[in-house]
Amino acid sequence: MKGRRREAASERRPESGIWLALETATSVGSVAVWRDGLALECTFDIRGSHSERLLPAVDHALTVTETAAEDVSAFVVGSGPGSFTGVRIAASMAKGWTMARRTPLFAYSSLLAVAAGTGASGPVCAMFDARRGQVYAACYELSPDGPVEKLAPAAWRVAELLGELADRAFEPVFVGEGAAAHRESIARAFNGAVVLPVHLGVPRAASLLWLRSVAPDLGRVEEPGDWEPLYARDWRVPEEQEPR
Repeated sequence: MKGRRREAASERRPESGIWLALETATSVGSVAVWRDGLALECTFDIRGSHSERLLPAVDHALTVTETAAEDVSAFVVGSGPGSFTGVRIAASMAKGWTMARRTPLFAYSSLLAVAAGTGASGPVCAMFDARRGQVYAACYELSPDGPVEKLAPAAWRVAELLGELADRAFEPVFVGEGAAAHRESIARAFNGAVVLPVHLGVPRAASLLWLRSVAPDLGRVEEPGDWEPLYARDWRVPEEQEPR
């Protein structure tokens, strides 16, 4: 059934460790801490102020959970695509942190973080508004054991994306600000298509922690110094001014 919730995998015990997760690909950033289970998640508006709000948010999360920086055993980051500024800043912090402290780095697509946060067990297409008539989009099949990528993250014209999904006979639920903005186009392409509520379309740091717990190999970064985030198009193209 389309859009049904995932059942919990009761046989899986949470992995031990203290993990710090960071997601800043959209205008709503989040930081989360895992201490043998989700200990804290906080969200914040980062439009136009990524660098000013990110470090205080991380410091707050560590302080509230009584976590010292040296106690963090894994750093998990949303790798984009999304806001070029947000993705760059999060990537820089993740690389600096892990290289300085020799902490393992895990990176997952921010679109996958959105899909994971929906709780849907069937196919999900996550969409961010990429401006200039485009969206960032990716599709996944989700289960308690983790995700399976059906359409890799990329920048698309909406009509081309919907045509590609139709050609593949792939009818997912849609989620994300891009899906909300193009709801009418989706409805015309797929009769009875489900577009999930806007609040489910925000990539969350807590979802990154869930991905780390069920699919560590998918996100493991072997060489943090060589790793780059996923921009999906040329990041050197000037970004449009985000509203404050």
